[in-house]
Amino acid sequence: MQTKITLVIDNPADPDAFESDFPNLLDLARTLPEIVRIESGRVWPKDDATPTPAHRILDFYFNDYEAASRAVASPEAGVFFGRLGTMNGAVSMGLFSEVEE
Repeated sequence: MQTKITLVIDNPADPDAFESDFPNLLDLARTLPEIVRIESGRVWPKDDATPTPAHRILDFYFNDYEAASRAVASPEAGVFFGRLGTMNGAVSMGLFSEVEE
């Protein structure tokens, strides 16, 4: 069954700096073994001007749970998460889920 890994990325201290380096982060994500597709989205600001609950969401799609598990244990994932950490983008939540539709 197709598996998706969702990363919820907290609000960085410097959103503009984070966004300027974000294309490089996506390039690293594309190197994850067995990845099928990537989706990214920036969280909309709140109407009341309070901080957003998160800054970005990243979804990584794999053919199955085993492929997703291998990918996050790979050296490429180490490079990806290392880069994310240097961008002041902490992952507040990471989820593996079965894709139903």
